[in-house]
Amino acid sequence: MSPQSNTVSAVTLDALDRFPSRIGRVFIVGETEIAVFRTSQDEVYAVENLNPHPKGGPLAEAIVSGHYIYDPLYDWKIDLKTGLVQEPDSGQVRTFRIEIADEQVILFTK
Repeated sequence: MSPQSNTVSAVTLDALDRFPSRIGRVFIVGETEIAVFRTSQDEVYAVENLNPHPKGGPLAEAIVSGHYIYDPLYDWKIDLKTGLVQEPDSGQVRTFRIEIADEQVILFTK
């Protein structure tokens, strides 16, 4: 068995101005599909593009409001900061750290 890697990997995704406000964009990083959202307050968040609902589905088409997304398939509200599904539903989506440097959006995988 090989040990798990704890290496942090940073990936430059694109220029900040190429992320439309309140619209999700999908990126493939390694074998993971990631949905990246820019809020109307110019905050950028990244989550795995996999709905935690038992039936699954993508999240990139979600409606952005503040730091939440509203899943159009199951009407779930998900916090982009924590990945937590809001009550009365429950679950969690994997989140990724994002930084902006020199107007570039950088995603950290660990």
